[in-house]
Amino acid sequence: MEERVILRVISGSAKGHKLKTIGGKETRPTADRVKESVFNIISGFVAGARVLDLYSGTGNLGIEALSRGAVFSLFVEKSRECILTIKHNLLHTKLSEKSSVMAMDVFTALDKLSKESRKFDIIFLDPPYNKNLVEKTLKCLVESDIIEQDGIIIAEHDLKDEVPQEAGHLKRFRYQKYGDTAVSFYR
Repeated sequence: MEERVILRVISGSAKGHKLKTIGGKETRPTADRVKESVFNIISGFVAGARVLDLYSGTGNLGIEALSRGAVFSLFVEKSRECILTIKHNLLHTKLSEKSSVMAMDVFTALDKLSKESRKFDIIFLDPPYNKNLVEKTLKCLVESDIIEQDGIIIAEHDLKDEVPQEAGHLKRFRYQKYGDTAVSFYR
C-alpha cells in the first residue's frame, strides 16, 4: 500500500483544511515544516500578493499563500492528475475564485505570461529534483520579465542540486536547509 503524505493548510482563512495528494513518485509535496518555515520568512510579502506557483503538483504552496492573504494565485502544471488535484484542493479550501490553473509546461506558460505582460510578486518553483531545472527556470523567469520590481522567487530543490547565486538581475539572498531539501530565495 502506498504511503500518502498528509498536507494541510497551516494558517489563514483555510487553516486546518487537509489537501488531497497524489500517490506514487510523480510529485514530492513540500513538507509542512518546510512550508511553515518558508512562509515565516516571506510573511511580510504575502498579503495582497499575486502569486505564481510553478511545477505546482498539489497546489500546496499557492493555496497556502491564498489562505494567508494573497489576492491571486496562478498554478502551472502539466500533469493531468495534478491539475485535477489542484482544482479539487482549491474547491475544498474555497479559494477557487482567487485562482487560475494553466495546464501546460512551465516554459510554455512563462512565454505566454510574458506575451500577456503579466507580473507576479511571489513566484514559487519546486521542479523535479536532479534535473537542473531550477537554473533553467530562473533564467527563463529573468527573460520573461514577469517578476514585479520588488518580487521574490522561492526555489525548493534537492540539497545536492547545484543552483546559481545569481541569474541575470536575480541574486540569491537566503538559503535554508531542511534535511535533504534546500530552499533558495531570490530577489
